[in-house]
Amino acid sequence: MESKVVQFGSSLIVPCVQELAKVNTAAIPPRYIRPDQDQPTIIPSCASVNEIPVVDMQRLLDQESMDSELAKLHLACRDWGFFQLVNHEVSASLLEKVKTDVQDFFNLPMEEKKLFWQYPGEVEGFGQAFVVSEEQKLDWGDLFFMVTQPVHARKPHLFPKLPLPFRDTVEAFSLELKNLGITILGKMAKALKIEAEEVEELFGNGFQSMRMNYYPPCPQPDKVIGLTPHSDAVGLTILLQVNEVEGLQVKKDGKWVPVKPLPNAFIFNVGDILEIITNGTYRSIEHRATVNSEKERLSIATFLSPNYDGVIGPASSLVTEQTPAMFKSTTTEEYFKGLFARELHEKSYLDVMRI
Repeated sequence: MESKVVQFGSSLIVPCVQELAKVNTAAIPPRYIRPDQDQPTIIPSCASVNEIPVVDMQRLLDQESMDSELAKLHLACRDWGFFQLVNHEVSASLLEKVKTDVQDFFNLPMEEKKLFWQYPGEVEGFGQAFVVSEEQKLDWGDLFFMVTQPVHARKPHLFPKLPLPFRDTVEAFSLELKNLGITILGKMAKALKIEAEEVEELFGNGFQSMRMNYYPPCPQPDKVIGLTPHSDAVGLTILLQVNEVEGLQVKKDGKWVPVKPLPNAFIFNVGDILEIITNGTYRSIEHRATVNSEKERLSIATFLSPNYDGVIGPASSLVTEQTPAMFKSTTTEEYFKGLFARELHEKSYLDVMRI
């Protein structure tokens, strides 16, 4: 059977912020300066007493500690939508290799990076996402986005053309994170008392994509935003901090809380699709990236989404007379087409799905 061509959407081509920051270290182009009400307040991580929960993978797998750790996972997804996962068994050596190779990839000469630039009408490749007009404000950051699983969905001009050993590193990393993500989704299903088959059917052969983020230093970090406040429209996001510069903030009770990544931990967050599947029990939370005045910041986000031919909607076992469906159902294909046709903004796309 012939594989279906996957097209997630498109984004307008924009300048490379990494190059802008190199040639103009004093002035910020007007298109990147946010209105006063949108400018971030830079909060030192030590100023916050709130910290996202930490979940221990080994305790989730151990029969004696599983129930208490499942309860912790459940509360983290319900109340925060974010947690850090420690003791996850992805080797430290692979993580270090990923970090080094991502840094090297962004440091390639511009002529080499142009080989991986977004094509007109597509969102995969180097550039920015969710740019739908020439007037909208831009993020102070570059991304490299591509589908990594299943293999048949990879763009032939991207993944297969990655320089070695980076390609092999991404291959190994994507498989490790697919397995890790499916395991965590299974634990979430157990905590929710959802039939495991419902989750496995949706995500077992689902899509995985990666977004590598590069946020250059900015002379006025309080005037720009590295990544616009938003919730992730996918099922599950797994973030790895590449260098020591912090910048991720999550919105908790109306306030922005800085995230201080633990060494070699993964930061998980619930996506809009998971909020839909859990019928609002688990919440996708707004988050943003701020930038630093002196140092670059790098991270790599791995996204797990349902099968492209699947149907996204509340799990049947969670819909009752007492808890009616809060969201519409739609195909994965239509969901993502609608997503990439819009500007990234808070939780606006999830609102479209509400009944």
